[in-house]
Amino acid sequence: QVQVVESGGGLVQPGGSLKLSCAVSGWSLDDYAVGWFRQAPGKEREGIACISSSDGSTWYTDAVKGRFTMSRDNGKNTVALQMNNLKSEDMAVYYCVTSEIGGKCHHLNRMFSEWYDHWGQGTQVTVSS
Repeated sequence: QVQVVESGGGLVQPGGSLKLSCAVSGWSLDDYAVGWFRQAPGKEREGIACISSSDGSTWYTDAVKGRFTMSRDNGKNTVALQMNNLKSEDMAVYYCVTSEIGGKCHHLNRMFSEWYDHWGQGTQVTVSS
């Protein structure tokens, strides 16, 4: 019943900005942690940001800290990922994910994919000059 749909990917030049959106249906976002994973060519997927359901606190991986910002609109069951100062290393498929975890959405300075029950189809972000 729970569905997660990402949108907003596309082509952007290095140093540019892009905003991804995620719509969650079938369940109230208040009951879920929400976050973003990405997978670049030749690399393992990595969690880059999340918001805990309990207190709404955010976490970012070091690679995007200071450049990416997550936000959540519980009333609309949507989340956004504002990406600024994009680098070539940011080129990847980005996945919006949710979890029923009641505590923090991260541990040991990382996100664990096993914790996340629902995944979107992914949206491609291409960073190129």
